[in-house]
Order: sequence, then C-alpha cells, then structure tokens
Amino acid sequence: MATETDTCVRELDIEIPTEIVERETERVTHEFARAARLPGFRPGKAPVNLVRTRFAEEIRSEVLQSLLPRSLETAAREKNLHPIGDPRIEKLEFEPGKPVRFRATFEVLPEIQLRDYKGLEIEAAKLCVADEDVARELDVLRERAATLEPVTGRALEEGDTAVLSLVGTVTEPKPAGGKPIVIEEALCHVGAETTLEAFTTALRGAQAGEERTLEVHYPEDYPERDLAGRRVRYQARVKAIKRKLLPPLDDDFARQVGEGKTLEELKTKIRENLEAARTRRERELTEQRLLDALLARHDFPVPQALVEDQMDARLDRQLRALLSQGIDPRRLDVDWARLRRQQRPPAERDVRLALLLEKIAAAENLQVSEAELEQEITRAAAQSRQSPEALRARLTSEGGLARMNRAIRSEKAIELLRAHARIRGE
Repeated sequence: MATETDTCVRELDIEIPTEIVERETERVTHEFARAARLPGFRPGKAPVNLVRTRFAEEIRSEVLQSLLPRSLETAAREKNLHPIGDPRIEKLEFEPGKPVRFRATFEVLPEIQLRDYKGLEIEAAKLCVADEDVARELDVLRERAATLEPVTGRALEEGDTAVLSLVGTVTEPKPAGGKPIVIEEALCHVGAETTLEAFTTALRGAQAGEERTLEVHYPEDYPERDLAGRRVRYQARVKAIKRKLLPPLDDDFARQVGEGKTLEELKTKIRENLEAARTRRERELTEQRLLDALLARHDFPVPQALVEDQMDARLDRQLRALLSQGIDPRRLDVDWARLRRQQRPPAERDVRLALLLEKIAAAENLQVSEAELEQEITRAAAQSRQSPEALRARLTSEGGLARMNRAIRSEKAIELLRAHARIRGE
C-alpha cells in the first residue's frame, strides 16, 4: 500500500500473480531459444529445457525488466500516483512457481494548496546612477584604450611593465629529464595584484638589459596546472621597460572609443546606458522580491529527483559559460563535486518556484498560443544563430517544446502576480 510521508517519497508493495510471471517467463525463454547457439545444436534448435537452464540468469533478468515497470505503472495508476525519476526496487522475491513481490520507492509531485497569491505586498527595488558610476565607466574605457610606451633612463618601478626573456628550471618536485621553461616575450606588471610577489620583489629596481635570478613557488591552485604546486628557478633578462599610458579624457578620446563626438556626448551616452541597465536591474530585483513573498506563503515538499536534475543543469550552464569564453574547465583547479553540492539550495528554490508557478498557471487557465510559441522560437533561434525551423525541429525531437511552453506559462503567471501585487514605491 502507499505510505504517505512529509516528503514526496511514496512506497508501493506490489505482487505480480504467478500465472503472469509464468506466461512472461515462457515468452522470454522461447525468444532465447530462437536465438540461442549451443554446441551440438543448430541455431534456434536447442531444447527449451536446456535453454532455460543455460540462460537462467539472463531469462530471469529479462522477465523482471519487462514485468516490474509495467506492474509499477499499473499499481501507481490505481492509486492515482504519478512517479517521477527512477524508482528504487527493494525486497524483491522471485521464485519458480510463486508470485513476484517487490517494494517500489519513488517520488511524486507534491500536492500544493494555493494560498493568497494575489495582492502580494513588497517594496520596489530602487537603484541610482551617480556621477561616480559614470566616472568608473570612463576609467574602464581608458584602461581598454591604454597603450604601453617604452621607458628609458631609469629602473623598473611599481606599475611598470617589464618585457622579459625567461628560462626556468623546475626544482621541486625534481623532474626526470624535463625540458626547461623558455619564454621569449613575457609581460610582467610589476606590483600588480595578479603578479606573483616573487617576480615583483626580484624585478623591482632592475635596469633594461639586466639579468636577475628568482625562485617562484607556485600555489596549489595556480590556474596553469603544469606549474601548480611547483618550485621553479628562473633566469630573467629585462628586455625592455614600458609604462601604461592612459589617453586623456577629451573629445579625441570620445571619438576614439566611438561613443560620441565630444566628451560630454560620451558621458551622456554612458549615463543613458547605465540608466537603462538600472531600470532592468530594478525590475529583476523587484520581481525577485515578489517571488520571495510568494514562496514565503507556500510550504510543500520538493522532489529530490527534480532538485538533482536542476543541480546538474546549473552546473552545466556554468561549464558552458566557461567554454564560451574559451576556458577549458578541465584545466581549472576546481572541486566540481563541491561546486555541484553548493547548487542544492538555489536548485531547490528553482524547483519549488517552478512547481508553484505551474500550479498558478493551471488555476488561472493561462494558455500559450501558437503565435506566442513561434515568437519565442524566433527569439531563441536568433540568439543561437540558427533558423527558427531548425530550432523547432530540434526542440520537437528533444521534447524541448513542452519545456518552452511551460517557461512561457510561468512568465505569464509572474506577470499576473505583478499585475495584482501592491508594490510600494514603484
């Protein structure tokens, strides 16, 4: 019988009648007999009793693979249960001439009792764009447009860039005939946060043409895995000294970055962009507060199978983001198992929210028209640089259209919540 718990887990004790088991066993046995190749017999001509003995374990496995899913589906339907994820099979009993008995443990979607979801009260998120924000964006543009100019007549100083010729030898762990590390044009930003202290200390005060010896102990989490945790002795020759030259903030600079004919036009354009970003961010934060208020009113268990799927999806998105930036995740010193575990709380929130929005969409009879679906396919196709026809075909074959439909319904549910909410300060 079904056992109710405080989670989405359910159990069913199932019995498959003897006559059904024997009929399925006979069917499977004859299939094996038709394909069996046994010494002394032509293919498919071996006696059934011999086949039953020779392939006993294989026949047993095939019978269970056939009967267990069907019997679980029938029993769950009779109890009006809809399993999600893979069931766990326990207490399996399978003996000749007897019924097959087993216990199936699985998860189901929770029963959600909708509470007041209209009239949610929240405070609108408010952000501002200050002169300091504009100045910060100008600094970023200047950094991007900066050039390196040669320096003569003085030694390396904090903030300079040294052009180095490096020859390195790994000293720990002792290499077995390893080749030296040779870099002809290495750029070292003296004193920069990203520069290892050993380089800054050894090179500060060096003249162009001067050679210096330094030893670097790379940290265990150093991005270059070939160097992580190693000690390397370098012979460094300073080929040139350069310093960063930031362009002056004037009209020429504005024309150079292509955002206006004058500096004032550039500042105006930057402020407009920041204001547009601020408006989008305010809406996102306000929506997040609205959904937090919705979740606070509803408490229900969440299927862990769906949470696990969402954790995988979140990690997959992070990996795809790295790959899109040209970063090979395999070369990063990251504890991926730990990173995945950290995804559990937000993944559980994602699942809880998705189930709740779907429940609201059903209660409000929110539907997605073919035109709305086509519009979303066109938008997604443009983002992924493929034709709408190709994307629709792929989504159809992968079951993605249903997911897209649910996503649009969820957005409609959020718009409904927003339309009926009391948002102070908006």
